[in-house]
Amino acid sequence: MVKREADISPYPKYQYFPSTEPPPTFAAQIAAVFLRYRPQIDTVALKKGLTSNEVLAVVRDELVALGFHVEAGKASADKLKRPVYFGLQGEATRKYEIDAYQPEWRCGLEIEAGRAWMGNAVYRDLVQAMVMVDVDILILAAPITYKFNSTGRNTSSNDFDNTLSVVSAIYGHSRVKIPYKLLLIGY
Repeated sequence: MVKREADISPYPKYQYFPSTEPPPTFAAQIAAVFLRYRPQIDTVALKKGLTSNEVLAVVRDELVALGFHVEAGKASADKLKRPVYFGLQGEATRKYEIDAYQPEWRCGLEIEAGRAWMGNAVYRDLVQAMVMVDVDILILAAPITYKFNSTGRNTSSNDFDNTLSVVSAIYGHSRVKIPYKLLLIGY
């Protein structure tokens, strides 16, 4: 029996940055959540991937069990926001949305899907995490593969590999100092 790549590759794929430090112990717990729901969210095996909100809905209860506060829905009141600036009376005057936040670990989580790479959501997440208060670690979950139709032809983008390449360059370059650590997960 010939094994397909999806059967022999690690799942989920993940790497911690800076690569000179070992991942925190909770990295394996987060990876286990994505592994547990692989049949529902695996972007390699599924014909069409889920949206980021659909992936978040699948893993939501497990994240809550790990102590994460998780976005509840699309309505403004259901969004989870992290402060960036504070003004009079200590009121947060600027906030950015984030999918989940674990206060004990000071860890933000963003799950991306279709627009992760081609829509530049990865770049937005990397920049916004730089200025969010109390985000010492960003978990960025990106699809291993994004499948789409282009001019009538089915094609795909290797979103995890593309993101890994950019993140490796940023964390490995001497000109850039990122103020948080990063756990990149490919699902």
